[in-house]
Amino acid sequence: MGTDKSRLLLGGQTFVEQIARELLQVAESVTLVGRKSDKGELKLPSTRDLHKHWGALGGLHAALSACQSEWAAVVACDLPFITAALFSRLASLANGFDAVAPIQKDGIPQPLCALYRVTPCLSRAEVLIQSGERKPIALLQSVRTRWVEFAELADLVAANRLFDNVNTPQDYALASEKGEAAKPRVKV
Repeated sequence: MGTDKSRLLLGGQTFVEQIARELLQVAESVTLVGRKSDKGELKLPSTRDLHKHWGALGGLHAALSACQSEWAAVVACDLPFITAALFSRLASLANGFDAVAPIQKDGIPQPLCALYRVTPCLSRAEVLIQSGERKPIALLQSVRTRWVEFAELADLVAANRLFDNVNTPQDYALASEKGEAAKPRVKV
């Protein structure tokens, strides 16, 4: 992207602000991994990666380490269209599992838009990191994961946008063109 994706604006809010507002409808708190929240009206606590330069699994490990609840909702900052309704749906499917992860319409799993039971997932993440693993999908593959097919999410408002990943200037331009209409408004 060439810039910090978390600080990009969409509908007058940063990606982080949009994601945090949705998560705060279903979670007691939101913590940023990797940097401090120093801009915008939301002042969020932050935590640093414990395994610097370890990539997405390192960030996931940091999130799990900082979490004070039984479950952690993890969302990458480049998924600005997630909703509280999505995480409510995932939570409704968590019974008996250590993680709940959606699968996009194209069949790709979303390990950075998922729910993780902290204790078993943190200990497993530590083992994976010690073994040299860097991919968060490996964590989901090594714990009891409830994979949620897209068909189970298709009835949610703006379901086709939930997993729109904004990684390039072209992705950002497309998302920005739609402005406020691109962000689904959810009543919880």
